[in-house]
Amino acid sequence: MPRIASPAPDLLAGLIVEACDRRMEVDFARRWGGPVAGVDEVGRGPLAGPVVTAAVILTDAPLPEGLTDSKQLKPGAREQMFEVICRDHIVAVASASAARIDAMNILAANLWAMDRAVRSLAEQPVGVLVDGRDVPSALTAAGYRGAAIVKGDARVAAIAAASIVAKVMRDRMMELHAAEFPGYGFETNVGYGSAKHLKALAELGPTPIHRRSFRPVRECIEARAGGQRP
Repeated sequence: MPRIASPAPDLLAGLIVEACDRRMEVDFARRWGGPVAGVDEVGRGPLAGPVVTAAVILTDAPLPEGLTDSKQLKPGAREQMFEVICRDHIVAVASASAARIDAMNILAANLWAMDRAVRSLAEQPVGVLVDGRDVPSALTAAGYRGAAIVKGDARVAAIAAASIVAKVMRDRMMELHAAEFPGYGFETNVGYGSAKHLKALAELGPTPIHRRSFRPVRECIEARAGGQRP
């Protein structure tokens, strides 16, 4: 799967380190001749649950104060910003299940979900700014412009907004899974391999939302099949 290069250095030069603003997306919108969506994901590393992606096109409405990478925000602040972003801006969310992750691999499933999120936007952008190093090849093949921006969720407002939407949506999904599959601590570890999660995995075995292609889950399945305790 081809990688899309990050933007040219001249586009990055004006960004303030650790500041999140709209300058890059405005510049790309001018160069590309239309609206630009920020795209980000949450949940590539957990042992259970989906990977969730969001695409956001910012309108002229004010941005939430303190907008930045969702990982830098407290849960209450994330929730408040989530409500404002969904109310005032153009938002779409898509996810790839654990089964799809196992079938495709995590990178391919993540890019698949990003493609779905962008195409689900009520207003279609001419291009996307994606956090990280990869732009979905399906989007570029369909004629969308694209740029991958390392640490874009802390520097580009539309990507930061997408990171917040994806994080809040995935956390809510994992809370529902916690009620469905008690004992694994999904309400707090959101599927990551915490000590409680690993202990429950060994004692209870994997659930339908566990990623069987991920080593700790795979080893647990193999051990249980052999009559051994993981």
